[in-house]
Amino acid sequence: MNTEKKSKRQARREQLKKRDTRRRLVTIGLISIVAAFVVFAVIWPQLRPVAEVVTVESRARFQADGASMGDPSAPIQIVEYSDFQCPFCDRHYTDTEPLLEQYYIDTGKVLFTYKSAGNFVSGGAGSARTESQDAAAAAYCAGDQGKFWEMHDSLFENNRDVENQGSFTSRRLTAIAETVAGLDMAEYQDCYDSGKYEDRVQEDFNEGTAAGLEGTPFFVITYTVGGVTKTDTINGAEPFSSFQVKLEAIFNEIGTQ
Repeated sequence: MNTEKKSKRQARREQLKKRDTRRRLVTIGLISIVAAFVVFAVIWPQLRPVAEVVTVESRARFQADGASMGDPSAPIQIVEYSDFQCPFCDRHYTDTEPLLEQYYIDTGKVLFTYKSAGNFVSGGAGSARTESQDAAAAAYCAGDQGKFWEMHDSLFENNRDVENQGSFTSRRLTAIAETVAGLDMAEYQDCYDSGKYEDRVQEDFNEGTAAGLEGTPFFVITYTVGGVTKTDTINGAEPFSSFQVKLEAIFNEIGTQ
């Protein structure tokens, strides 16, 4: 009887031991699969082929200075809060901005400045960095060499017909920068890799939010009348006529034709 009990106990122990072994193997297998996925997620962006990059013939900007263009003493300043992955921002860049340049910026009436709001869709402060923010930092790095607007144009032109996710990876931003004529790539890469403009990109967004940013593009118009500074805003990719109406009304208000 005792021998029979011992045999049953031993069989039970062996059964439990086998079950524990199976559980450990399953756990190890699951951990290995998860680890493989994590490694793949980290490595794949570096192995994934970079989408085709086109070379852009950028138009010259009047009195370009960093991310600004126009006469610094112009009576009106327009600040654009934009996103290089935003199709409405692209529409403004393509359809409206050239006319603003022709009639207001190139004539010394408006100082125009680009600022980044590329983290608007990601939830703003405290959220994960986005490719749009990285693209803005890349443009500011190009601006260190007087090439902001060339990089600005190249980023917009190279986001079309490309899925947003992956259009501005670090590798593709480098490939885009390489197409900008006269850009010292070693200096650019040192700037980008150092994260020099991460804070500026966030400050742009915070500033836009404080001004009433609810989407991109967003424009803040600033001018002075009788020593008093006034502001107005334009939300979205409005046509040139919308800007024209506001600007002409402001010129009438300040007495400048």
